[in-house]
Amino acid sequence: MKNLVILTGPTAVGKTSLSINLAKAINGEIISADCMQVYKRMDIGTAKIMPEEMEGVKHHLIDVIEPTEDFHVVRFKEMVLEAMEDIYSRGKIPIICGGTGFYIQAILYDIQFTESEVDQKYRDSLEEYANKNGNEALHKMLFEVDEESANSIPAANRKRVIRALEYYKQTGEKFSVHNKRERERTSPYNFAYFVLNDDRKILYNRIDKRVDIMKEAGLVDEVKTLLQDGCKPGMTSMDGIGYKEIIAYLEGRMDLDAALELIKKNSRNYAKRQLTWFRREREVVWLDKTVLTTEESLLSTILETLKQKGII
Repeated sequence: MKNLVILTGPTAVGKTSLSINLAKAINGEIISADCMQVYKRMDIGTAKIMPEEMEGVKHHLIDVIEPTEDFHVVRFKEMVLEAMEDIYSRGKIPIICGGTGFYIQAILYDIQFTESEVDQKYRDSLEEYANKNGNEALHKMLFEVDEESANSIPAANRKRVIRALEYYKQTGEKFSVHNKRERERTSPYNFAYFVLNDDRKILYNRIDKRVDIMKEAGLVDEVKTLLQDGCKPGMTSMDGIGYKEIIAYLEGRMDLDAALELIKKNSRNYAKRQLTWFRREREVVWLDKTVLTTEESLLSTILETLKQKGII
């Protein structure tokens, strides 16, 4: 069984510096499990790690695709498995680091995705329905056929709501049943799964401060440039928190202060959803920064667990 380390947690909790120290300590390389940092030229709004901050540790899946391209879990899985083979071939340990829990789960349990034909006509009709009636109305459609999926997928996540409705139409099976079956799979890896967390107030303050820093660093100009380069509202890349709100400002639908406040609010809500997801996962080791108050204590706790599991 090949070894695998996962380090995750809510947005702005401080995963980056810990992951670098961990990689140095165990001869590892980092694979980003962030569905936005994969895009080129989207640096400020994604709080992307810059090459000079990597401290010589090799990172994978950062800055690899164009913002005009679609990115989804099937593509993520293909790219990660390729990166892992490369890392193993050099005798190193892959560390998956990032906050997209669904993507991490896909790798950890080798979840198989049904490669069904896309019913573009049906998908377009759902998009049109949501544009006309709102995300809540679309979400109500899902609730009527698959209550469990509707409870786990927020109405704001239009793409996943559409995917769940699409799956039900194509197979006659509830998406939640499919997901439950996949979640019961056992992992093909000898793994350790760490979730970094902090006091909610501290975390929310960090999120707010990060958004202020993004504004000062030129977030508005970054979004303007991306739009000039052919990105359009509704694209996967432009749907990310920090981008869709600035687009609303640039289109005159809200003022800048309101857009920035909305980024903070949406980021806080996202952190809450991330923690809900991680609490559902099996075999997770929680790293509480209110107890383990230094980077050294966090790292030594991780290393102790890795020794117990025979990973190092």
